[in-house]
Amino acid sequence: MGKKYNGGVKLNRKSMSQIVLEWFQDNQDRSISVKRLYDELRLKTHPMRSMCLDVVVDLLEDGLLTEKDGQFQLKQKKTIIEGTIQRRSGGRNYLIPDDGSLAIAVAERNSGGAMNGDHVRAALFARRPHAEPEAEVTEILKRAKDTFVGTLQVKGKFAYLLTPDKNDYDIFIPAANLKKGRNGQKAVVKVVEWPDAAERNPVGKVIDILGDAGENDTEMHAILAEYGLPYSYPENIEQEADAIPSEITPQDLEGREDFRQVTTFTIDPRDAKDYDDALSIRPVKKGLWEIGIHIADVSHYVKEGGIIDKEAFKRGTSVYLVDRTIPMLPEKLCNNLCSLRQDEDKLTYSVVVEMTDAGVVRNSRIVRSVINSNRRFTYEEVQAIIEREQQGGKESLPGDEMCREIMTLDRLAKILREKRFADGALSFDRIEVRFDIDETGHPLSVFFKESKDANKLIEEFMLLANRIVAETIGRTKPGITPKTFVYRVHDEPDPERMANLQQFVAKFGYKVKSTGTPVEMAKSMNRLLADVKGKREQELIETLSIRSMQKACYTTENIGHYGLAFQYYTHFTSPIRRYPDLMVHRLLTRYLAGGRSVNQVKCEENCEHCSNREQLAEQAERASIKYKQVEYMQDRLGLTYEAVISGVTEWGIYAEIIENKCEGLIPMRSLGGDYFEFDEKDYCLIGQQTRKRYRLGDHIQVRVARCNLEKKQMDYELVNPDEE
Repeated sequence: MGKKYNGGVKLNRKSMSQIVLEWFQDNQDRSISVKRLYDELRLKTHPMRSMCLDVVVDLLEDGLLTEKDGQFQLKQKKTIIEGTIQRRSGGRNYLIPDDGSLAIAVAERNSGGAMNGDHVRAALFARRPHAEPEAEVTEILKRAKDTFVGTLQVKGKFAYLLTPDKNDYDIFIPAANLKKGRNGQKAVVKVVEWPDAAERNPVGKVIDILGDAGENDTEMHAILAEYGLPYSYPENIEQEADAIPSEITPQDLEGREDFRQVTTFTIDPRDAKDYDDALSIRPVKKGLWEIGIHIADVSHYVKEGGIIDKEAFKRGTSVYLVDRTIPMLPEKLCNNLCSLRQDEDKLTYSVVVEMTDAGVVRNSRIVRSVINSNRRFTYEEVQAIIEREQQGGKESLPGDEMCREIMTLDRLAKILREKRFADGALSFDRIEVRFDIDETGHPLSVFFKESKDANKLIEEFMLLANRIVAETIGRTKPGITPKTFVYRVHDEPDPERMANLQQFVAKFGYKVKSTGTPVEMAKSMNRLLADVKGKREQELIETLSIRSMQKACYTTENIGHYGLAFQYYTHFTSPIRRYPDLMVHRLLTRYLAGGRSVNQVKCEENCEHCSNREQLAEQAERASIKYKQVEYMQDRLGLTYEAVISGVTEWGIYAEIIENKCEGLIPMRSLGGDYFEFDEKDYCLIGQQTRKRYRLGDHIQVRVARCNLEKKQMDYELVNPDEE
């Protein structure tokens, strides 16, 4: 309902206009005389009634009201629109329409109890010229979620769940629904009763107590729960996996190609436990090599439709937080049966290629196989061998007995990589933030993980296998429709984003194409990335370049992979940790045996589910990194660091500390000494009096001022170099 006027309060013209218009919006089907309107609004004084009459006349002239026999009525009925609610602090809420049109304001009193992210139906109010459009939520079509994570605030016989997102309502919890939760504990709460008006809180019940706020396990589980990801494995499914026989029987080996006598090894991170890929190599004849890319045969053990399979599909992917892995499969499978451990016979699915010394693939085949890995290498061990050979050193290193095989694969991988870039692949080598943590999960130091030759060796052969599998199913003779398959696709960049990037990098003196063929644009992007190497703006331009790209996803509609410059690409090489790879293994088995195409609609739904789960897992991983960064910097309050401006907004500047990549906000209010305006076009803040500029990429000194673990936020203060 519209505002009610208290006759004892004097209104200005703007307030009177709002009250009158809201009355007509709330009473669209009524017609009313001006005198009756005075009574409805409780206008008792002559000046207020006179102002009301003037407003009604204005609304009539603006075409918002109609008049017949002295009775006034709203002319424009409410337009119904659907969209997503975006709640913001201070009660400033917006409806983001489904049709892509501009956001529409929704006052708190008109939000109908909608939570952040809810999909709603709303009525668009009639509005006066030049005024901001407004809407009122009339129906909540789909809740964004019904489970929330937060901190319990217990007050006697009831409690509230306070969520980190201050834009959402606190959730009321009766004592009977508290599940013995205590004040200050983190909990997962399910809403059992939604409010029918903005003035009421949702009612919920505790479904899990995560533990005391601040404890490492509690906070990591809270991050997972926040994104709807599991933080434990169901016991009955673990038991089902434990019952799977560990022995490989003669029946298991039927129809499999035997690679157990071929030199084979795995290369993985130092702390890895699930080794889902291995490489084998042997000479065929002079100048020709047979290379086996062997992938754990998870589909042999995980049967479609079984309870292990259903749980794996629900998860969609393994989740990698800072201090733990939340596996897609039970431990017996991912760390034992399906892990290609050294000196153990293992069942695999293999892409076997014959490759010349020039890196040309002569033949390839996809077979089920059995292997026995001769050695488990870490990336560091292989990298040490490669670097020693490149530098002509003679010191003995672990794994030297396979030096010839490693160097051959490294040489061929570099040829494959060079060809990819010549074909238009993008060269994004991003640095990953990692932490050394103690036994309690507390971060002790920060280090960066870079992709070196050993990593790229494995990467190139996995890319090759994925491409060959996709081509085997997707590439057909003219006139023959390809069978339904799972592709990993990456669309071409959005032209508008590329144009914005082009304008931005020009400010630093760089060039990049925003139009042209995919190969031309990719090569232009690679030149830009090469030009910024080692420059102060490198991190900034690399980040903005990535943001200009589309997101890769899973689908049955093959449009190719722009970033890799592949016409056909899929995910085949990690079935232990990605469900789409398991789908691909099953489809391969079906189609290589001559089976009919699967239902495309159902397969596409599964692809969409897996893409969504992948995005949630990535968000959770980033949240865990951010949490550990804040926890790390909390021990360093008051210290000063060199930083680079990584973001500029109307509320302040974001700065990233160079030595550890921890990003924090320098609020506008703390800049001091001047009033700064945000120049959106040039990505900078400009002082009105001093004309001092703070621009993206500028190097500054900052002091760590505040750390908020609950919000995963850090505030920095700008430090004048003279001050130090």
